[in-house]
Amino acid sequence: MSGAVGQPLLDLLRCPTCGGPYQRHGDRLQCACGIVVAVRSGIPRFVDDDGYVKSFSFEWQKHARTQLDSASAVARSERDFQSRLDRPLEWLNGKLVLDAGCGMGRYAEVAARYGATVVGLDFSFAIDVARANLSGWPNVQLVQADLTRPPFARETFDLVYSFGVLHHTPNAEQSFLAAADLVKPGGVMAMFVYSSYNKAFVYSSDFWRRLTTKLPYQLLYWLCGASVPLYYLYSLPVIGLIGKSCLPISMESDWRWRWLDTFDWYSPRFQSKHTHAEVASWFLRAGFDQLFIGPGEVTMLGVRGSDQ
Repeated sequence: MSGAVGQPLLDLLRCPTCGGPYQRHGDRLQCACGIVVAVRSGIPRFVDDDGYVKSFSFEWQKHARTQLDSASAVARSERDFQSRLDRPLEWLNGKLVLDAGCGMGRYAEVAARYGATVVGLDFSFAIDVARANLSGWPNVQLVQADLTRPPFARETFDLVYSFGVLHHTPNAEQSFLAAADLVKPGGVMAMFVYSSYNKAFVYSSDFWRRLTTKLPYQLLYWLCGASVPLYYLYSLPVIGLIGKSCLPISMESDWRWRWLDTFDWYSPRFQSKHTHAEVASWFLRAGFDQLFIGPGEVTMLGVRGSDQ
């Protein structure tokens, strides 16, 4: 990644308002309709602030490298990516890929390592963390933008993926359709969202979220840290069942992931849950077929029909 907007990214960018291309004007971009886009640290900024995703700006500054494969002894992100893609990761080589909600860049790093040209998009200031994490990858470019108003033309990307992001937007279906519209005919859309199947868990966590989403992030973060040792208590058969039903926390074996995931659950303003049938209807509405259901939560992939 370079410190300026590269020509390949500039060629992809389109004004979300008029659909026109951008031209460089000093340290800004401008389209024919006159809308100006600031560029800071080499990243086009299509939003003025991080709006409803401030918790993610906070979260990824605290855990900038926790889930990054290059900073870990295990390739967890690579394994997760593989399980959701339904094809060898070598398939990514030479593909133009959009990471829709890239966060600090964990999956963009995987795609870049396998030879994809990656554009990472995120609404939050986690995009700056991603820039630091991905600075060694010249095949990665980043934009800060709202996924519901993406700065790209329709049918641009070979693959659009959004892992654990859409359910944190005000309308997950609307966000999905905006992302899916960027996939080329014959291209692939892959995503996962939270499921609504575990009613007891959903009821309990939603009960607590009515409080936790109102707390200052720093206070909530330390409360989530204090819950980390509950993992050992929750690992016991009877006590664990009761505990996880009354006060759900992450059960990741790594304490750093546990802290991060618990905060990630209780802090976001928006958090929706879905079913496979519901998500499949989104894919079909957007003109996708060859649907694949992956492991964990509601994980799905589809191929866009050539007649779209």
